[in-house]
Amino acid sequence: MKITFMGAGSTIFARNVIGDCMCSEALRDSTFALYDIDGDRLKESQVILEAMRNTMGGYGTIECYLGVENRKEALRGADFVVNAIQVGLYDPCTIIDFEVPKKYGLRQTIADTLGIGGIMRALRTIPVLEDFASDMAQVCPDALFLNYTNPMAMLTGYMQRFTPIRTVGLCHSVQVCSRDLLTELGMEDKLEGRKELIAGINHMAWLLELRDQNGKDLYPEIKSRVAAKMEDPDYKNKVRLDYINHFGYYCTESSEHNAEYNAFYIKSKYPELIERYNIPLDEYPRRCVEQIEGWKKEYAQLLENGVKEHERSIEYGSRIMEACVTGVPYQIGGNVLNTGHLITNLPEDACVEVPCLVNGNGIHPCHVGALPVQCAAMNMTNINVQLLTIEAARTRKREHIYQAAMLDPHTGSELDIDTIKKMVDDLIDAHGDYLPKYH
Repeated sequence: MKITFMGAGSTIFARNVIGDCMCSEALRDSTFALYDIDGDRLKESQVILEAMRNTMGGYGTIECYLGVENRKEALRGADFVVNAIQVGLYDPCTIIDFEVPKKYGLRQTIADTLGIGGIMRALRTIPVLEDFASDMAQVCPDALFLNYTNPMAMLTGYMQRFTPIRTVGLCHSVQVCSRDLLTELGMEDKLEGRKELIAGINHMAWLLELRDQNGKDLYPEIKSRVAAKMEDPDYKNKVRLDYINHFGYYCTESSEHNAEYNAFYIKSKYPELIERYNIPLDEYPRRCVEQIEGWKKEYAQLLENGVKEHERSIEYGSRIMEACVTGVPYQIGGNVLNTGHLITNLPEDACVEVPCLVNGNGIHPCHVGALPVQCAAMNMTNINVQLLTIEAARTRKREHIYQAAMLDPHTGSELDIDTIKKMVDDLIDAHGDYLPKYH
């Protein structure tokens, strides 16, 4: 068994996913191939993962592949390929994604999924994934590509529509959605044995049903507790609770994410909304700086004190591989193409997030049916941007980037068309060689 990790310099995430594999009897004897284009980061991951492997019994082997010239060998013969790359990193590309729009009065929180930041991140990542897919088609055509990189729906949707590689997109917001909601509302006694249905799109999938172990609908009680939380000045998750108030359902991803997926909360004409909903503007750059500094300290401590045994995380990756290898079924929330209208009131070429059964024959998405009309409408405002961004990446036409930005709910609600086009041009110029040429 060979498991290749693309972007293995993402050490903390590589440690989680590969550490999870080392916890599985079915996977622990695998060859773990680490690939990155940054030698220092790759070396750090190798040191940590080798120490973890030895601590956990010495099973399997770890191989390292540095640079584009060694990418094909990293992929050769792989059974599973895990993708966690970040093209352009925090510096310079994330900084550009925030600072250029800010000059036009457009503020963001995370900027990795939708909005102008999500659009630009997709446009610089898709060409790299095209290269991955080309290599995989030659050296591991039957491998399953597990994509963890954002913007999830755009990248996964592109891979599924325009490459021959079997692909599923994975995000851990599904696993923690109902757990976190019940915990935050003081309903921990309802956690055990709960039953749920989640479907929609990545970062805006809807908690359509939530029942306790006896089958009782928990939404009435949830809704009765929302008002008190909304009045708490220190509570951070208000946007998602506001979705319950106005759309009837809770969604999977955090409020700082969802604050920028619509036209409602980050508005220059209504600055008081930022404080009312506790919206953390420029949140992702802050996290990047903290994570970079935090990892330096953690790495030094690990070298000094040694690596402890890994406890299996909530990430789906190892569970999917295990189910494929053993044939023992496992259910995930996966990002897949809406083929056959799994969600009947979203388009077939959209990438949707739905329950999926995994077994020895791979990923089997489940038919969901129609979303509540208002939930499908909210999803469509995001899907429009996703499909146009994918079209821009496919055709290399600048007009499709303009259109994606114009139809983005947050961007379009703040800026006029001429300003949007000028901002897009400035972003393209600022990103330089991280983007292909658009005509």
